[in-house]
Amino acid sequence: MIESRIPPAPAPTPPPPGGVLWSLAGDVRMLLTLPAALTLQVAHPAVGAGVDEHSVFRTDPWGRGERSLRSLQLWVYGGEAAAEEGRRLRRLHRSIQGTDTRGRRYHALTPANYAWVHATGYPVFAHSQKYLNRPLSEAQERRMYAEWLQVGRILGIHDRDMPQTIEEFWPYYRKVLGDEIASNAVVEELLSVDAKVPAPERGPRPVRLLLRLLWPVLLPPIARFRRFVTIGFLPPDAREALGLEWTDAQEHKLRRLGRVVRAVVPVLPERLRYLPLARQARARSRADGPRRR
Repeated sequence: MIESRIPPAPAPTPPPPGGVLWSLAGDVRMLLTLPAALTLQVAHPAVGAGVDEHSVFRTDPWGRGERSLRSLQLWVYGGEAAAEEGRRLRRLHRSIQGTDTRGRRYHALTPANYAWVHATGYPVFAHSQKYLNRPLSEAQERRMYAEWLQVGRILGIHDRDMPQTIEEFWPYYRKVLGDEIASNAVVEELLSVDAKVPAPERGPRPVRLLLRLLWPVLLPPIARFRRFVTIGFLPPDAREALGLEWTDAQEHKLRRLGRVVRAVVPVLPERLRYLPLARQARARSRADGPRRR
């Protein structure tokens, strides 16, 4: 008797070259939006408790940021390495569990919690384009959301755990804002201008020594700028859910910043405009182009 075996499902693949995320996710402007996405993630009681109890964001903020950024770039530009990165993240989160700020048991890989962490990037990214790039057309928004789902599959998020269309996404998003999202100790720490952030320990030794020397002077304006862009690039309904004030004067200032960024970044050389993994992937895509034809 011949035993029939069902072949394993193929590994999920990153969004294709030429897609919306391919163009935007590796652009240096994306760095300005990450604090807002992170803040919206940890405003969920389970996610905030997991970060508060298990993350090294206080003791090694620069290392954690660097690792998170590399991971994010792999999801879009990593090719075959993207699926392995998704598996690595799930392994990393298996042991993260505890009790959230509302006294409920949580696990990082509970579908609702894990999906929310991924979902937050979409509204923040779409909102920020109005300032840093140009507003997305309806077709671009739909394509970006489809690519966002594709990235979610790399992370091990099942389709049943994420809204499959934009029309389904916004009611889901607003329900989580209304039912779950609130400020907490981690949110307040990320928005604080007084948090004790250590100087970066990256780069050549003379640079590190200079940063360490100047850090007491540099940190306050950096912290104020971080708070400003974090609140500014949160969608207005997310700001409201977190009880964050945003004035007309701040909005005008953010729009001025956006005009400067839109004028400067597009004329930068590629080595300055795109993050390293994005540059490498774009170069590979150009090199492979003639062979594919």
